[in-house]
Amino acid sequence: MVRSHDDHEASLMNEGHPIFAALYGPLDFCIERLWMGERRARLLKGARGAVLEIGGGTGANLPYYRDVERVTVTEPDPFMRKRLGTKLADVPVEVSVAGTEALPFPEGSFDTVVTALVLCTVQDQGSALEEIWRVLRPGGRLLFIEHVRATGATARWQDRIEPLWGRIFGGCHPNRETVAAIGEAGFEIEMFESFYPPIPLSGLMPHVMGSATVRLAA
Repeated sequence: MVRSHDDHEASLMNEGHPIFAALYGPLDFCIERLWMGERRARLLKGARGAVLEIGGGTGANLPYYRDVERVTVTEPDPFMRKRLGTKLADVPVEVSVAGTEALPFPEGSFDTVVTALVLCTVQDQGSALEEIWRVLRPGGRLLFIEHVRATGATARWQDRIEPLWGRIFGGCHPNRETVAAIGEAGFEIEMFESFYPPIPLSGLMPHVMGSATVRLAA
């Protein structure tokens, strides 16, 4: 059962990307069948306890949660949230409209935080990762699948297309150094895999999949 609550400014209800949200469902269906569904399943086997999913989109992760207590999904885009609310899960799910840079949860509230193709869209990636670190319990895990900055000439092409890319794909920044940012936020990378998805233009979208733990003080 999915419940919703208003825990952020009501103004967020009027923001979002209606065209991108409408196209996301059909695109996501193809991507899930080609490669993403299998990777979600593998990644989310590592989720435990109380889970926070950042930017739940249309709810593609929900069917893969198994051995967890509960899942809280943040999704500030109202057009995505409409589609998210129609998905079913085998665990208790709560939906929040909160933005990642100001999560309305106490410190150490979650055992696992999940991001899937989301750290490219947050306005301030550093602040978002600091908030994720704050709400994780000591030893908690961040599970992620993200597309990241390439190298060499491809990275320069990512820089060139970023303004148009962001307008088309819901504010996405294709050229972020996400893995480095995760480390700078106080995480230890424990598992990491780079790959290119089997889709057109994948050379412009190198992906990473992995997990990181909250770095404990010495």
